[in-house]
Amino acid sequence: MVLERLTERKVIRDPIHGYINIEYKVIWEAIDSKEFQRLRRIKQLGGDFQVYPSAEHTRFTHSLGVYEIVRRMVTEIASLSEELSEKDKVAVMLAGLLHDVGHGPFSHAFEQVTGINHEDYTAKIILGNTEINAILSKVSRTLAKEVVSIIQHKHVNDLLNQIVSAQLDADRMDYLLRDSYYSATSYGQFDLERILRTLRVREHDDGKKYLVIKESGIHSVEDYIMARYQMYWQVYYHPVARAYEALFIKFFSRLKDIHKENKSFFKDLPYLLPFLENKEIDEEEYFRLDEAALQYYWNIIQHKNDEIAADLASRLINRDLFEYEDYTEEKFEKLKKELVEKGYDPTYYLRKESITASTYSPFTGQKILIIRKDGTILELEKASTIVNSISKGEIKKEGTIFFPKI
Repeated sequence: MVLERLTERKVIRDPIHGYINIEYKVIWEAIDSKEFQRLRRIKQLGGDFQVYPSAEHTRFTHSLGVYEIVRRMVTEIASLSEELSEKDKVAVMLAGLLHDVGHGPFSHAFEQVTGINHEDYTAKIILGNTEINAILSKVSRTLAKEVVSIIQHKHVNDLLNQIVSAQLDADRMDYLLRDSYYSATSYGQFDLERILRTLRVREHDDGKKYLVIKESGIHSVEDYIMARYQMYWQVYYHPVARAYEALFIKFFSRLKDIHKENKSFFKDLPYLLPFLENKEIDEEEYFRLDEAALQYYWNIIQHKNDEIAADLASRLINRDLFEYEDYTEEKFEKLKKELVEKGYDPTYYLRKESITASTYSPFTGQKILIIRKDGTILELEKASTIVNSISKGEIKKEGTIFFPKI
């Protein structure tokens, strides 16, 4: 494997990190690939721009930010840099850069309506007949597979998996800071610099090596945990953003039902067809449908002769969003009856959903670890009184009904 460096380091200005620094040719070329450039046309926050008007940032800028944090981790954390070969460092930097390249339009709402997992399509794009694959394969025949194995948390060197996807990883650290900045909120702020300064690699009792935080950095990690919790409930789970996504989901539901009866409805909407048919979607079909294409189709559909699809498309375009109320079965049935009386089909105009989240709920094998001054390693919830208290707290649940104003 020949890892060619650029003749001069490239920099990209960024409001979160100051500069994104690129010195390897393969990374620069991957950024220029058409599949990565498509991420400019995919919003980072799904429906949140309906609540926070400046939250128009994209998966493109987030992916660059994740890359930059990974780059800093593998070059600035001495104990981590010593553990990794140059090949490992480039592979994990590419994994950070490309981890979201398979995202569809309007984020996770699109996954729900299509049943497509963005990580699966990330793998397909990196391994398939694409510009990205050609770029990686020029460097090494195995590089694309290694990058995918890191994204899928399966690389033999688990340190690489931890850098990109764990409880305290480059992905989360970038999106909390970036989403907080662009939503003009302070909920997601934490001390990234302190966390990076106190990250270390240490061997645990099971003989495996882990990224750990020095005890002196524990307060920054506590802030990070609280930032995550606040961002989820104040931004990501905001009911207006979810109302937009509920409308999006109902719109797709209507399109699927139309497709069963009237395929000619879609003669001028060709990019939609693969997502309405029961078939495997190839990388090129997936690549074509971005948010710009979908929004153009909404403009067409709002003038078509299907009253429900036209109305839902118009609502998406003109921000005529669903109302929302806390869920009870009695309230749901009452609204269903009222909608029918007003001429609305509840199949497309009534949705209930529930969300559940805890402040800190470590999953098996991926707990945040703290190294004490005496060298012992503890789970965060054992080292932090604050995190111990909140991890035992009640899990927050929220049920919501979405419906048009009646």
